[in-house]
Amino acid sequence: MRPIFLRLALLALAAILPSYATERAVIDRLMELARSQPNSAAFRSELTAAMGEENVQKATAIAGNGPDFVWALEAESQPKLYVDDAAVTGTFRRISSTNTWFYVGKLQTGTAHKFHYVVDGKMVGGANDIPSYTPDSYQQPDVPRGTMTEKQTHASKIYEGMETNYWVYVPAQYDASKAAALMVWQDGERFSGRNTEDGCNLCPSLYRVQEVTDNLIHQGKLPVMIHLFISPGMKDGKAMRSIEYDSVSDKYPRFLRDEIMPELYAKYNIRRDAYSRAIQGQSSGGICAFNAGWRHPEEFSRVATHIGTFVPLALRNGEPEAGHLYPHWVRLQDKKNLRVWISDNSNDNENRGGSWPLQNIQIANSLKLRDYDFRFEFGVGTHH
Repeated sequence: MRPIFLRLALLALAAILPSYATERAVIDRLMELARSQPNSAAFRSELTAAMGEENVQKATAIAGNGPDFVWALEAESQPKLYVDDAAVTGTFRRISSTNTWFYVGKLQTGTAHKFHYVVDGKMVGGANDIPSYTPDSYQQPDVPRGTMTEKQTHASKIYEGMETNYWVYVPAQYDASKAAALMVWQDGERFSGRNTEDGCNLCPSLYRVQEVTDNLIHQGKLPVMIHLFISPGMKDGKAMRSIEYDSVSDKYPRFLRDEIMPELYAKYNIRRDAYSRAIQGQSSGGICAFNAGWRHPEEFSRVATHIGTFVPLALRNGEPEAGHLYPHWVRLQDKKNLRVWISDNSNDNENRGGSWPLQNIQIANSLKLRDYDFRFEFGVGTHH
């Protein structure tokens, strides 16, 4: 059986810029105009309004919904589109006498893509990390919606003087008489919104955690699951993210276990077995999630780590050990009761303390050597 967080972990590919969040109605409108009024001023106006005039000028504009996408750029001669480094069959069309070109096409869903153009023999524009969503990433009309709490603030004792904000998502199917599974998200403020609110067509929400959870619980593919979205703390006006997340000690896992979890237990009926609890993070949050599972597998036996910083960043905070040791620890220390999703990208060019993609490959190889239950995804994107 796949880990309960497996489909949710795919959301690491789902980070989007506002121009990518164009919803179905907007895309349908653009495609209709492309068919019926491809040379009209109205089409160009709506095209640039949806994608952003600056993005069109810079040849980075793209808008999509599901597999359907529209590209647009300014160029003096006809461009050629390359997706994932392969030339796309199809021809760009010029809008009337302008230098605005557009193309309507499809991308494979359930993954991320990159694109660029060639104009007069030169590579132009483009972007990485373009998600093409499956229907599960969109709010479905017949699916009940879970609710998100208002921001909660916790004053820590383990990190004396630090205050931390968090939010809790409760699915519509939650029944207080039945214990629910739990998913913990580091950098929670990034994940806590919905993609669309009140009919917004170009909302800037980065992820679709609530939509995916609503849909998959409704389909019976996920258990009833509560989400904790927790942000890095602040102390004396300073961010504590690196202090909390880059550390490989058990201080942050104890903070979750001894301070945050009791607040959740007081309000919600949550399963106490580690198999029913997962923890996720990206970048420094990625090593933070892995470290929490490693240090306390009795609390979190399911771990999702994306573009994790398995490099010696904690040394700059005065700690004696850091994340670059994890490939060795996984190989040499006793095997833990963990199921792991790990991912990074070949164009993750962050290099503070070493190659981040190389370290994630080493972690994956170490997990394989010790016969862990894990899945490794290595894409072509950036630190994303």
